[in-house]
Amino acid sequence: MLNDAFGGGVASSLFPMSALLSPIRPGFVVAIPVRDEEQRLPACLRALAQQRNRLGASIPPTLVRVVVLANNCADQSADLARELGGRLSLDVRVVEARLPRSSAHAGAARREVMDLAEAWLEEGGERDGVILTTDADSQVASNWIAENLAAFQAGAEAVLGRIDLDGEGKFLPEALHRRGELEDAYEGLLTELAWRLDPLEHNPWPHHATISGASLGVTRTAYCRVGRLPRVPLGEDKALIALLSRQDARIRYCPTAHVITSGRTDGRAPGGVADTLAIRSREPDAFCDDALEPFRTAFARASWRGQLRCLHDAGRLALDQDWAAKLGLSASNVNEIVKEHAFGAAWNVIEERSPLFARRLLRPAELPEQIAIARRWLSLLEESGSPARQNVQTKFSISIRPLDQASRSHFFDEQGDSLVAT
Repeated sequence: MLNDAFGGGVASSLFPMSALLSPIRPGFVVAIPVRDEEQRLPACLRALAQQRNRLGASIPPTLVRVVVLANNCADQSADLARELGGRLSLDVRVVEARLPRSSAHAGAARREVMDLAEAWLEEGGERDGVILTTDADSQVASNWIAENLAAFQAGAEAVLGRIDLDGEGKFLPEALHRRGELEDAYEGLLTELAWRLDPLEHNPWPHHATISGASLGVTRTAYCRVGRLPRVPLGEDKALIALLSRQDARIRYCPTAHVITSGRTDGRAPGGVADTLAIRSREPDAFCDDALEPFRTAFARASWRGQLRCLHDAGRLALDQDWAAKLGLSASNVNEIVKEHAFGAAWNVIEERSPLFARRLLRPAELPEQIAIARRWLSLLEESGSPARQNVQTKFSISIRPLDQASRSHFFDEQGDSLVAT
């Protein structure tokens, strides 16, 4: 069976068979920030030199353009990239840079290398080209380029891939592996919940919810439109996706674009994956990622987002304002919200201002109960017959009384099938 552009079954009308059979075109550049990675960089480059198209045929390495930014390196990463790139027949450009201490961080390095990739596309007159980025300690799957480009050809403006740890991860504590399994399970359930209550045509099921610079792609047009990657010390990948989301960019969380990244605990980016693994190895009860919120809040977030998106798309967000009181929003909040042209920008204000969506971090010990609740509710939603937000039955709707105190809590009534103010 031939997969469609999004990995969800046979080729669909969103992605014609002719596109599946079309050759790889050189309208992309892979951007890799590097800092003292001479041990892991060879595997990264070899993976890029061994790419195949969606039918399994080899992609000539000469078509794979790679720009490496060797920033603040004290080893031979730059020379290694030049030598190995040539030996592998990759079209590699290596730029060495000494970033000042104030900006010698992951965000600034990725911004610089993505800007170099964008300039390369501009140089070739490829205004509709694509910037792909990964990490020097990561190895992309053999179909990574093909799957990314297929998603872009199907209409995506940004593509995010799945991430797994490499063999170094086996040396992590068993408790951390168990925690990871629970977090992955719960994240998958929350991702399905969001799809059922707020489905997006450009990001059909199945998909994931991972945002990582180890597998990120964006069209040159979208990249420039949002002002390029933010120069933040940490979380630059999430910051870029946030900017794109606020402009309603078509973001695809592609399940078939896959990357293996290092499971080490001595990473180069403070606060990155390696630091997170190290902290959780030392502190098994450390908080989960903030995306793994209590199910009742996740349900409210996804349901309201779906309902308000429908109102916005119908041009009725400013006309039907019953939602404002239910979300505890003031008149000034509403004025700010309805002025936004893009729904993503309006939703960003709603999330920031409504007390209903205040984040509460979970501990690992809470995950089994939250997983059980999520599975029960997803089963009920599945029985309702349709994933589309407009077809969710009344018994699954959210009922919120007007809030008169920002600090009021909310209780998820599993028996009554509603979320009510307490």
